[in-house]
Amino acid sequence: MADLSPPDGFKKAGRKRGRKSGKVADFRYKRAHQPNESSHPAHGRPGAHSRGKNAGGRSHRPNEAYAALDLGTNNCRLLIARPSGKDFTVIDAFSRVVKLGEDLASTGRLSDEAMDRALGALSICAEKLRRRKVRLARSVATEACRRASNGADFIERVRQETGIVLDIISAEEEARLAVLGCHILLEQGHGPAVIFDIGGGSTELVLLEPGGKVPRIIDWQSVPWGVVSLTDTVGRGANTDEGRAERYAEMRRRVSESFAPFAKRVSEAAAHEDIRLLGTSGTVTTLASLHLELPHYDRKAVDGLIVPSRSMRDISTRLSTMSPEERSELPCIGNDRADLVVAGCAILESILDLWPASCLGVADRGIREGILRSLMAAERDGERCMRALQKLRAGEVPAAGGDAKSGGQ
Repeated sequence: MADLSPPDGFKKAGRKRGRKSGKVADFRYKRAHQPNESSHPAHGRPGAHSRGKNAGGRSHRPNEAYAALDLGTNNCRLLIARPSGKDFTVIDAFSRVVKLGEDLASTGRLSDEAMDRALGALSICAEKLRRRKVRLARSVATEACRRASNGADFIERVRQETGIVLDIISAEEEARLAVLGCHILLEQGHGPAVIFDIGGGSTELVLLEPGGKVPRIIDWQSVPWGVVSLTDTVGRGANTDEGRAERYAEMRRRVSESFAPFAKRVSEAAAHEDIRLLGTSGTVTTLASLHLELPHYDRKAVDGLIVPSRSMRDISTRLSTMSPEERSELPCIGNDRADLVVAGCAILESILDLWPASCLGVADRGIREGILRSLMAAERDGERCMRALQKLRAGEVPAAGGDAKSGGQ
Protein backbone atom coordinates (compact mmCIF):
# COMPACT_ATOMS: atom_id res chain seq x y z
CA MET A 1 0.00 0.00 0.00
CA ALA A 2 1.86 3.03 -1.21
CA ASP A 3 1.66 6.12 0.94
CA LEU A 4 -0.06 9.12 -0.54
CA SER A 5 -0.84 12.54 0.87
CA PRO A 6 -4.46 13.36 1.74
CA PRO A 7 -6.56 14.46 -1.22
CA ASP A 8 -7.48 18.10 -1.69
CA GLY A 9 -10.37 19.60 0.20
CA PHE A 10 -13.94 19.23 -0.89
CA LYS A 11 -15.58 21.54 -3.37
CA LYS A 12 -19.33 21.31 -3.38
CA ALA A 13 -21.55 23.42 -5.58
CA GLY A 14 -23.50 26.01 -3.66
CA ARG A 15 -21.66 25.49 -0.38
CA LYS A 16 -18.60 26.96 1.17
CA ARG A 17 -15.91 24.52 2.11
CA GLY A 18 -16.73 23.15 5.54
CA ARG A 19 -14.28 22.99 8.40
CA LYS A 20 -12.90 19.51 8.64
CA SER A 21 -12.18 17.83 11.91
CA GLY A 22 -8.44 17.58 12.30
CA LYS A 23 -8.31 16.58 15.95
CA VAL A 24 -6.00 13.75 16.87
CA ALA A 25 -7.52 11.64 19.59
CA ASP A 26 -5.96 12.00 23.02
CA PHE A 27 -5.89 8.28 23.82
CA ARG A 28 -4.74 7.71 27.36
CA TYR A 29 -3.73 4.04 27.01
CA LYS A 30 -4.73 3.34 30.59
CA ARG A 31 -7.83 2.42 32.49
CA ALA A 32 -9.95 5.22 33.86
CA HIS A 33 -9.42 4.09 37.47
CA GLN A 34 -5.62 4.51 37.15
CA PRO A 35 -5.08 8.18 38.01
CA ASN A 36 -1.29 8.35 37.74
CA GLU A 37 -0.51 10.87 35.01
CA SER A 38 3.12 11.56 35.86
CA SER A 39 4.38 8.65 33.79
CA HIS A 40 2.49 9.93 30.74
CA PRO A 41 3.87 13.37 29.87
CA ALA A 42 1.36 13.85 27.07
CA HIS A 43 -1.63 12.83 29.18
CA GLY A 44 -4.48 15.30 29.42
CA ARG A 45 -3.41 17.76 26.70
CA PRO A 46 -5.81 17.94 23.76
CA GLY A 47 -4.17 16.36 20.74
CA ALA A 48 -1.12 15.32 22.77
CA HIS A 49 0.45 12.15 21.50
CA SER A 50 4.23 12.11 21.40
CA ARG A 51 6.30 9.82 23.56
CA GLY A 52 9.45 10.16 21.50
CA LYS A 53 12.39 12.54 21.84
CA ASN A 54 12.10 16.28 22.26
CA ALA A 55 11.92 18.60 19.29
CA GLY A 56 15.01 18.28 17.18
CA GLY A 57 15.32 14.50 17.50
CA ARG A 58 13.42 11.68 15.91
CA SER A 59 9.70 11.93 16.55
CA HIS A 60 9.36 8.19 16.99
CA ARG A 61 11.44 5.19 17.87
CA PRO A 62 11.73 2.05 15.73
CA ASN A 63 8.88 -0.45 16.09
CA GLU A 64 6.49 2.04 17.65
CA ALA A 65 2.94 1.55 16.52
CA TYR A 66 0.12 3.70 15.19
CA ALA A 67 -3.57 2.90 15.52
CA ALA A 68 -6.88 3.80 13.91
CA LEU A 69 -10.21 3.03 15.53
CA ASP A 70 -13.53 3.45 13.71
CA LEU A 71 -16.76 3.17 15.71
CA GLY A 72 -19.52 3.02 13.15
CA THR A 73 -23.27 2.53 13.30
CA ASN A 74 -22.92 -1.23 12.97
CA ASN A 75 -19.27 -2.15 13.57
CA CYS A 76 -16.34 -1.34 15.81
CA ARG A 77 -13.02 -1.76 14.01
CA LEU A 78 -9.42 -1.28 15.07
CA LEU A 79 -6.21 -1.40 13.05
CA ILE A 80 -2.72 -1.19 14.55
CA ALA A 81 0.30 -0.83 12.28
CA ARG A 82 3.99 0.06 12.16
CA PRO A 83 5.56 2.27 9.51
CA SER A 84 7.46 0.42 6.82
CA GLY A 85 9.20 2.95 4.61
CA LYS A 86 6.39 4.90 2.98
CA ASP A 87 4.09 1.99 3.69
CA PHE A 88 2.85 0.33 6.86
CA THR A 89 2.57 -3.20 8.17
CA VAL A 90 -0.51 -4.25 10.13
CA ILE A 91 0.43 -5.90 13.43
CA ASP A 92 -2.99 -6.24 15.04
CA ALA A 93 -6.64 -5.79 14.16
CA PHE A 94 -10.07 -6.17 15.69
CA SER A 95 -13.61 -6.06 14.34
CA ARG A 96 -16.96 -6.70 16.01
CA VAL A 97 -20.58 -6.09 15.07
CA VAL A 98 -21.95 -3.88 17.87
CA LYS A 99 -25.15 -2.49 16.27
CA LEU A 100 -24.66 0.87 17.96
CA GLY A 101 -27.34 2.45 15.78
CA GLU A 102 -29.99 -0.17 16.50
CA ASP A 103 -33.43 1.56 16.85
CA LEU A 104 -31.79 4.98 16.45
CA ALA A 105 -34.04 5.78 13.48
CA SER A 106 -37.17 5.42 15.62
CA THR A 107 -35.96 6.77 18.98
CA GLY A 108 -33.27 9.30 18.09
CA ARG A 109 -31.12 7.89 20.89
CA LEU A 110 -28.47 5.21 21.42
CA SER A 111 -30.05 2.45 23.46
CA ASP A 112 -28.51 1.19 26.70
CA GLU A 113 -28.02 -2.25 25.17
CA ALA A 114 -26.29 -0.84 22.08
CA MET A 115 -23.98 1.35 24.17
CA ASP A 116 -23.08 -1.62 26.37
CA ARG A 117 -22.20 -3.71 23.31
CA ALA A 118 -20.02 -0.94 21.93
CA LEU A 119 -18.28 -0.41 25.28
CA GLY A 120 -17.49 -4.10 25.46
CA ALA A 121 -15.78 -3.94 22.07
CA LEU A 122 -14.00 -0.68 22.90
CA SER A 123 -12.62 -2.19 26.11
CA ILE A 124 -10.99 -4.90 24.02
CA CYS A 125 -9.58 -2.23 21.71
CA ALA A 126 -8.19 -0.31 24.70
CA GLU A 127 -6.39 -3.40 25.97
CA LYS A 128 -4.89 -4.04 22.54
CA LEU A 129 -3.67 -0.45 22.35
CA ARG A 130 -2.01 -0.74 25.75
CA ARG A 131 -0.44 -4.08 24.96
CA ARG A 132 0.92 -2.90 21.61
CA LYS A 133 2.31 0.29 23.21
CA VAL A 134 0.70 2.49 20.59
CA ARG A 135 2.27 5.95 20.60
CA LEU A 136 -0.13 7.75 18.26
CA ALA A 137 -3.78 6.94 17.60
CA ARG A 138 -6.91 8.48 16.26
CA SER A 139 -10.31 7.15 17.25
CA VAL A 140 -13.40 8.31 15.39
CA ALA A 141 -17.16 7.87 15.66
CA THR A 142 -19.49 8.42 12.73
CA GLU A 143 -23.19 8.67 11.87
CA ALA A 144 -24.76 7.01 14.91
CA CYS A 145 -23.01 9.37 17.31
CA ARG A 146 -23.59 12.33 14.99
CA ARG A 147 -27.34 11.76 14.98
CA ALA A 148 -28.06 10.49 18.48
CA SER A 149 -29.30 13.02 21.02
CA ASN A 150 -27.17 11.26 23.64
CA GLY A 151 -24.15 10.82 21.36
CA ALA A 152 -21.96 13.28 23.27
CA ASP A 153 -22.87 11.68 26.60
CA PHE A 154 -21.87 8.30 25.22
CA ILE A 155 -18.53 9.68 24.02
CA GLU A 156 -17.82 10.96 27.54
CA ARG A 157 -18.78 7.59 29.03
CA VAL A 158 -16.36 5.86 26.66
CA ARG A 159 -13.60 8.23 27.76
CA GLN A 160 -14.23 7.60 31.43
CA GLU A 161 -14.57 3.81 31.18
CA THR A 162 -11.92 2.97 28.57
CA GLY A 163 -9.65 6.00 28.24
CA ILE A 164 -10.43 6.24 24.52
CA VAL A 165 -11.27 9.74 23.31
CA LEU A 166 -13.57 9.41 20.32
CA ASP A 167 -13.71 12.21 17.78
CA ILE A 168 -17.19 12.53 16.23
CA ILE A 169 -16.18 13.38 12.70
CA SER A 170 -18.29 15.09 10.07
CA ALA A 171 -19.67 13.26 7.05
CA GLU A 172 -17.21 15.27 4.95
CA GLU A 173 -14.24 14.04 6.99
CA GLU A 174 -15.59 10.49 6.89
CA ALA A 175 -15.71 10.60 3.09
CA ARG A 176 -12.21 12.10 2.87
CA LEU A 177 -10.71 9.39 5.06
CA ALA A 178 -12.46 6.64 3.13
CA VAL A 179 -11.06 7.98 -0.14
CA LEU A 180 -7.58 8.31 1.31
CA GLY A 181 -7.73 4.73 2.56
CA CYS A 182 -8.83 2.99 -0.62
CA HIS A 183 -8.35 5.13 -3.74
CA ILE A 184 -5.17 3.27 -4.65
CA LEU A 185 -7.44 0.40 -5.77
CA LEU A 186 -9.17 2.45 -8.46
CA GLU A 187 -8.99 0.96 -11.93
CA GLN A 188 -6.45 2.54 -14.23
CA GLY A 189 -8.03 5.06 -16.57
CA HIS A 190 -8.30 8.69 -17.52
CA GLY A 191 -12.00 9.24 -16.91
CA PRO A 192 -13.71 10.55 -13.77
CA ALA A 193 -14.24 8.23 -10.84
CA VAL A 194 -16.67 7.85 -7.96
CA ILE A 195 -15.75 6.24 -4.66
CA PHE A 196 -18.52 5.32 -2.27
CA ASP A 197 -18.76 4.02 1.27
CA ILE A 198 -21.97 2.29 2.38
CA GLY A 199 -21.95 2.43 6.15
CA GLY A 200 -24.40 1.45 8.85
CA GLY A 201 -25.99 4.87 9.24
CA SER A 202 -24.97 6.81 6.13
CA THR A 203 -23.54 6.50 2.65
CA GLU A 204 -20.90 8.80 1.21
CA LEU A 205 -20.35 9.43 -2.50
CA VAL A 206 -17.24 11.21 -3.76
CA LEU A 207 -16.50 12.39 -7.30
CA LEU A 208 -12.80 12.52 -8.16
CA GLU A 209 -11.17 14.57 -10.87
CA PRO A 210 -9.60 12.48 -13.66
CA GLY A 211 -5.88 11.85 -13.68
CA GLY A 212 -3.15 12.18 -11.10
CA LYS A 213 -1.85 9.71 -8.54
CA VAL A 214 -3.36 11.65 -5.66
CA PRO A 215 -7.07 12.18 -6.32
CA ARG A 216 -8.61 15.62 -6.09
CA ILE A 217 -12.15 15.62 -4.77
CA ILE A 218 -14.43 17.87 -6.81
CA ASP A 219 -17.84 16.94 -5.38
CA TRP A 220 -19.36 14.77 -2.69
CA GLN A 221 -22.59 13.94 -0.92
CA SER A 222 -23.55 12.08 2.24
CA VAL A 223 -27.06 10.71 2.74
CA PRO A 224 -28.48 9.34 6.03
CA TRP A 225 -29.08 5.92 4.57
CA GLY A 226 -26.87 3.03 5.60
CA VAL A 227 -27.66 -0.64 6.01
CA VAL A 228 -28.95 -0.15 9.58
CA SER A 229 -30.79 3.17 9.21
CA LEU A 230 -32.49 2.13 5.96
CA THR A 231 -33.51 -1.27 7.34
CA ASP A 232 -34.93 0.24 10.53
CA THR A 233 -36.76 3.04 8.70
CA VAL A 234 -38.42 0.92 6.02
CA GLY A 235 -39.07 -1.98 8.39
CA ARG A 236 -38.97 -5.69 7.78
CA GLY A 237 -42.36 -6.01 6.08
CA ALA A 238 -44.23 -9.20 5.25
CA ASN A 239 -42.04 -12.22 4.63
CA THR A 240 -43.72 -13.03 1.32
CA ASP A 241 -42.63 -12.62 -2.29
CA GLU A 242 -44.89 -9.59 -2.67
CA GLY A 243 -43.86 -8.12 0.69
CA ARG A 244 -40.15 -8.46 -0.07
CA ALA A 245 -40.59 -6.87 -3.50
CA GLU A 246 -42.49 -3.90 -2.02
CA ARG A 247 -39.90 -3.45 0.70
CA TYR A 248 -37.01 -3.44 -1.74
CA ALA A 249 -38.78 -1.00 -4.06
CA GLU A 250 -39.39 1.37 -1.13
CA MET A 251 -35.71 1.20 -0.15
CA ARG A 252 -34.67 1.97 -3.71
CA ARG A 253 -37.10 4.90 -3.88
CA ARG A 254 -35.90 6.51 -0.65
CA VAL A 255 -32.23 6.19 -1.54
CA SER A 256 -32.64 7.39 -5.12
CA GLU A 257 -34.50 10.49 -3.93
CA SER A 258 -31.69 11.30 -1.51
CA PHE A 259 -29.05 10.81 -4.21
CA ALA A 260 -30.95 12.97 -6.74
CA PRO A 261 -29.03 16.25 -6.12
CA PHE A 262 -25.67 14.51 -6.51
CA ALA A 263 -26.91 12.56 -9.55
CA LYS A 264 -27.89 15.82 -11.23
CA ARG A 265 -24.54 17.47 -10.52
CA VAL A 266 -22.49 14.53 -11.84
CA SER A 267 -24.67 13.68 -14.84
CA GLU A 268 -22.26 15.26 -17.31
CA ALA A 269 -19.27 13.42 -15.82
CA ALA A 270 -21.26 10.16 -15.77
CA ALA A 271 -21.63 10.36 -19.55
CA HIS A 272 -17.86 9.99 -20.00
CA GLU A 273 -16.92 6.75 -21.74
CA ASP A 274 -14.20 5.86 -19.22
CA ILE A 275 -15.90 6.31 -15.85
CA ARG A 276 -14.67 4.25 -12.92
CA LEU A 277 -16.32 3.13 -9.69
CA LEU A 278 -14.88 1.85 -6.40
CA GLY A 279 -16.83 0.80 -3.32
CA THR A 280 -15.75 0.16 0.24
CA SER A 281 -18.21 -1.48 2.62
CA GLY A 282 -19.42 -4.80 3.93
CA THR A 283 -22.06 -4.76 1.21
CA VAL A 284 -19.63 -4.74 -1.71
CA THR A 285 -17.22 -7.22 -0.13
CA THR A 286 -20.10 -9.59 0.66
CA LEU A 287 -21.50 -9.39 -2.86
CA ALA A 288 -18.02 -9.84 -4.30
CA SER A 289 -17.65 -13.02 -2.23
CA LEU A 290 -20.91 -14.33 -3.65
CA HIS A 291 -19.73 -13.41 -7.15
CA LEU A 292 -16.59 -15.50 -6.59
CA GLU A 293 -18.66 -18.27 -4.94
CA LEU A 294 -16.27 -18.34 -1.99
CA PRO A 295 -17.03 -20.95 0.70
CA HIS A 296 -15.92 -18.42 3.33
CA TYR A 297 -14.74 -14.83 3.29
CA ASP A 298 -11.20 -14.29 1.98
CA ARG A 299 -9.91 -10.73 2.10
CA LYS A 300 -7.00 -11.48 -0.22
CA ALA A 301 -9.41 -12.65 -2.91
CA VAL A 302 -11.81 -9.74 -2.51
CA ASP A 303 -9.71 -6.63 -1.81
CA GLY A 304 -8.87 -5.08 -5.18
CA LEU A 305 -11.25 -7.30 -7.16
CA ILE A 306 -12.97 -5.84 -10.23
CA VAL A 307 -16.50 -7.16 -10.73
CA PRO A 308 -18.89 -6.54 -13.66
CA SER A 309 -21.63 -4.21 -12.47
CA ARG A 310 -24.21 -6.45 -14.11
CA SER A 311 -23.16 -9.29 -11.83
CA MET A 312 -23.55 -7.10 -8.73
CA ARG A 313 -27.03 -6.07 -9.87
CA ASP A 314 -28.05 -9.69 -10.48
CA ILE A 315 -26.83 -10.74 -7.04
CA SER A 316 -28.62 -7.78 -5.44
CA THR A 317 -31.90 -8.66 -7.12
CA ARG A 318 -31.58 -12.31 -6.11
CA LEU A 319 -30.86 -11.47 -2.48
CA SER A 320 -33.80 -9.07 -2.29
CA THR A 321 -36.22 -11.86 -3.25
CA MET A 322 -34.93 -14.37 -0.69
CA SER A 323 -36.19 -14.81 2.85
CA PRO A 324 -33.88 -13.90 5.75
CA GLU A 325 -33.49 -17.59 6.50
CA GLU A 326 -32.41 -18.35 2.94
CA ARG A 327 -29.92 -15.49 2.93
CA SER A 328 -28.44 -16.55 6.27
CA GLU A 329 -27.54 -19.93 4.81
CA LEU A 330 -25.42 -18.40 2.06
CA PRO A 331 -21.64 -18.39 2.54
CA CYS A 332 -20.17 -15.06 3.69
CA ILE A 333 -23.54 -13.70 4.87
CA GLY A 334 -24.73 -15.55 7.98
CA ASN A 335 -27.21 -14.25 10.54
CA ASP A 336 -25.52 -10.88 11.13
CA ARG A 337 -25.88 -9.72 7.52
CA ALA A 338 -28.95 -11.70 6.45
CA ASP A 339 -31.31 -8.75 6.88
CA LEU A 340 -28.98 -5.77 6.53
CA VAL A 341 -27.50 -6.85 3.21
CA VAL A 342 -30.79 -6.13 1.40
CA ALA A 343 -30.56 -2.45 2.33
CA GLY A 344 -26.98 -2.46 1.12
CA CYS A 345 -28.10 -3.93 -2.20
CA ALA A 346 -30.74 -1.19 -2.59
CA ILE A 347 -28.13 1.50 -1.96
CA LEU A 348 -25.64 -0.12 -4.33
CA GLU A 349 -28.18 -0.36 -7.16
CA SER A 350 -29.08 3.30 -6.72
CA ILE A 351 -25.39 4.18 -7.02
CA LEU A 352 -25.11 2.12 -10.20
CA ASP A 353 -28.12 4.01 -11.58
CA LEU A 354 -26.48 7.41 -11.19
CA TRP A 355 -22.95 6.25 -12.06
CA PRO A 356 -23.35 3.45 -14.65
CA ALA A 357 -19.79 2.15 -14.74
CA SER A 358 -19.41 -1.20 -16.48
CA CYS A 359 -17.32 -2.56 -13.60
CA LEU A 360 -17.11 -2.04 -9.87
CA GLY A 361 -13.89 -2.09 -7.89
CA VAL A 362 -14.07 -3.68 -4.44
CA ALA A 363 -12.08 -2.43 -1.45
CA ASP A 364 -11.79 -4.12 1.93
CA ARG A 365 -10.16 -1.01 3.36
CA GLY A 366 -11.26 2.51 4.06
CA ILE A 367 -11.48 4.88 7.03
CA ARG A 368 -8.96 3.11 9.27
CA GLU A 369 -6.34 2.95 6.52
CA GLY A 370 -7.05 6.58 5.73
CA ILE A 371 -6.46 7.53 9.36
CA LEU A 372 -3.18 5.62 9.49
CA ARG A 373 -1.95 7.28 6.31
CA SER A 374 -2.90 10.70 7.67
CA LEU A 375 -1.10 10.12 10.96
CA MET A 376 2.06 8.80 9.36
CA ALA A 377 2.14 11.44 6.62
CA ALA A 378 1.70 14.21 9.18
CA GLU A 379 4.62 12.92 11.23
CA ARG A 380 6.86 12.63 8.17
CA ASP A 381 5.93 16.17 7.14
CA GLY A 382 6.74 17.37 10.66
CA GLU A 383 10.12 15.64 10.60
CA ARG A 384 10.96 17.17 7.19
CA CYS A 385 10.02 20.64 8.41
CA MET A 386 12.13 20.20 11.55
CA ARG A 387 15.17 19.06 9.55
CA ALA A 388 14.77 21.97 7.14
CA LEU A 389 14.53 24.41 10.04
CA GLN A 390 17.65 22.97 11.65
CA LYS A 391 19.58 23.31 8.37
CA LEU A 392 18.34 26.85 7.95
CA ARG A 393 19.50 27.81 11.42
CA ALA A 394 22.86 26.20 10.74
CA GLY A 395 23.23 28.16 7.50
CA GLU A 396 23.17 25.03 5.33
CA VAL A 397 20.38 26.22 3.04
CA PRO A 398 19.49 29.67 1.73
CA ALA A 399 16.79 31.58 3.56
CA ALA A 400 13.80 32.83 1.61
CA GLY A 401 14.70 35.95 -0.34
CA GLY A 402 18.41 35.77 0.32
CA ASP A 403 21.62 33.76 0.21
CA ALA A 404 22.75 32.08 3.43
CA LYS A 405 26.41 32.65 2.59
CA SER A 406 26.05 36.34 1.75
CA GLY A 407 23.48 37.09 4.42
CA GLY A 408 21.05 38.23 1.75
CA GLN A 409 23.23 41.19 0.69
